[in-house]
Amino acid sequence: MAREVTFTFNGEAATAIIEDHWTLLYLIREGLGFNGTKEGCGGGECGACTVIVDGAAVNSCLYLAAEIDGKDLVTIEGLAVDDGTLHPVQEAFVEKGGIQCGFCSPGMIMSAKALLDENPNASEAEIKHSIAGNICRCTGYVQIIDAIKAVSGAYPEEAEEPMAAWDGHDGAVEE
Repeated sequence: MAREVTFTFNGEAATAIIEDHWTLLYLIREGLGFNGTKEGCGGGECGACTVIVDGAAVNSCLYLAAEIDGKDLVTIEGLAVDDGTLHPVQEAFVEKGGIQCGFCSPGMIMSAKALLDENPNASEAEIKHSIAGNICRCTGYVQIIDAIKAVSGAYPEEAEEPMAAWDGHDGAVEE
């Protein structure tokens, strides 16, 4: 059965007609045409499909599209500003070599962003816990953790450009 859902998508009001069986991943990729969110396992095991819904990192392959109604959805495409300026988490991944093949990167970045939005001073243990559901096939975990530490306020000596200096679009809806 088809139904209409209304939600905020990367800071903009959005409406979509969905089928009850669609996952949020299917809606993002096939319904909306945004392919930055990846499908890895399709069963919530790898984290490649991680997006942020109402501030929380979720596996979009397990999240029913019908549940997005009335909520705020942020994907990897919603992080950089229109002029191409990367979000500090994205920039840190580039600078610290946290991007190898790149397949896991959108999910890792979204998990890191959700953590740092909730806890800007995340410790290494908290960082590791936040990405525990994300699998990197290239085994770049050291660089990934270093990238997240570079934007965490808990490691000022690692910071190249702290998140506090970020003045671009962060996917949040301004009220």
